[in-house]
Amino acid sequence: MPVVTSPEDLELLSAVAREGGALAMKYFGRQPKNWAKGETSVVSEADLEVDRLLRERLLAARPGYGWLSEETVEDLAQRGRKRIFIVDPIDGTRGFLAGEREWTVSLAIVEDGRPVAAALFAPALGVMFQAVAGGGATRNGVPIRVSARSKIAGANVAGSQRLVREILEMSAISLEYRGFIASLAYRFALVAAGYLDVAVARRGAYDWDLAAADLLVNEAGGWLVDLDGKRPRYNGADRRHPALVASPPGLSDAMTTLFTEVERGRQQ
Repeated sequence: MPVVTSPEDLELLSAVAREGGALAMKYFGRQPKNWAKGETSVVSEADLEVDRLLRERLLAARPGYGWLSEETVEDLAQRGRKRIFIVDPIDGTRGFLAGEREWTVSLAIVEDGRPVAAALFAPALGVMFQAVAGGGATRNGVPIRVSARSKIAGANVAGSQRLVREILEMSAISLEYRGFIASLAYRFALVAAGYLDVAVARRGAYDWDLAAADLLVNEAGGWLVDLDGKRPRYNGADRRHPALVASPPGLSDAMTTLFTEVERGRQQ
């Protein structure tokens, strides 16, 4: 049975993403309080304020949906929900704190492990990405598609500089490096919009980093897959994901092969 997502769900995500973005902008460039979270992450007062707003607005509108957010203490009972909001109030917090503009408010509705509606808003850039399962993807209301590139040589790619360097060292193929984008969701969204041919991410991304961008890439005709060619599943027992590649279908096999060689080389 096909997934049925109402236009109202997408409108809700988009309106709340804009509201969350407006709140985040009040902190942007003003050195909000921030502190370490875990060994490698950072969180700010802006993340927490936006998270509270998103939760309040979304669950008031859809009380029957579950909730999973980067900044909310996880309720394990949410794993049994058929339909759930998966959100990241500020994806790319380090960039946000550094004054970079490529950070996003990432909202998705996931049903049975896959995203069915998504709104990804970059407030500092004035860019809204939207997607609905079976209904395509848009950037500021204009339909988007992944690039038509089918040859890996000369493809432009974004990801960590170290990772891309390792990929280049493992192969004789030339790639055009487009830099590191702190918001993983925005990095993948640029593939959906055809501005990038390929975006890569090492293992360790979480559900909230990926769910919205995953649907954007898929609905724009691309593939977001792990190194075995499998699409991510969400709201499962493990919130973390393996290494991932977003690209047009014609580049997916070549890029996952290169990435796999890098991973094997690092383990030797």
